[in-house]
Amino acid sequence: MTTVRIAFDKELVLSGHFLLKHLEKPELQRLAASARLAYFRPGAVIFQKGDPGDSMMAVIRGRVKICSHSTDGKELVLNIINKGGLFGEIALLDGEPRTADAVALEETDLLVLDRSKFVPLLNERPAVALQLITVLCKRLRQTSEHLEDTLFLEASSRFARALMRLAEVFGKPAPNGLKLDIKLSQQQLGCLVGVSRESINKLLGEWQRNGVIAVESGRITLLDRNALEEIAEANG
Repeated sequence: MTTVRIAFDKELVLSGHFLLKHLEKPELQRLAASARLAYFRPGAVIFQKGDPGDSMMAVIRGRVKICSHSTDGKELVLNIINKGGLFGEIALLDGEPRTADAVALEETDLLVLDRSKFVPLLNERPAVALQLITVLCKRLRQTSEHLEDTLFLEASSRFARALMRLAEVFGKPAPNGLKLDIKLSQQQLGCLVGVSRESINKLLGEWQRNGVIAVESGRITLLDRNALEEIAEANG
């Protein structure tokens, strides 16, 4: 972790975040005084599974992948956190070690909120605690869906569902469809879905030939959402 390279008004950043925007100015000032800004280069490890859970982080710029690794080194991407998103909230609440790894996908600036300063605020402001519970519930739903997909669906259905979930967060309207405003390698896509890079390559080629998607400069555009939804719902 290095000192952030871009100047930010910490109080302004906090006041604009969905979790904290309803706080009074003295509360924002108190949090801002204790918050830290940190910069990570692409590929830098922010924290690893088992590290002390002493803070929560908000993405100010960039993107972060939350991932886990098997004993033989296989990676599973559990989530991708976009600008404005939170991560590290589980360990922040229970004080237990981190449950997964966090890695910067690109140049990333984070606002780091220490547990010792944030937990007292939750006691004072139940509304903030409820917002954080909502974030946790959403994470749990995503994890459950991911697990069900991995256990019960074929690779093509899992990949189609993953693209649709990515479109919900990173989709930008384009003349010919919905373009994913995130560049992921075939290996990273495979880790997100839980299949090999070769399987992703095969599916990308097949879907491009059938006019379901387009790939340009490593970015995917969804051309036929209906066809993709049919693939997502198919099983076997």
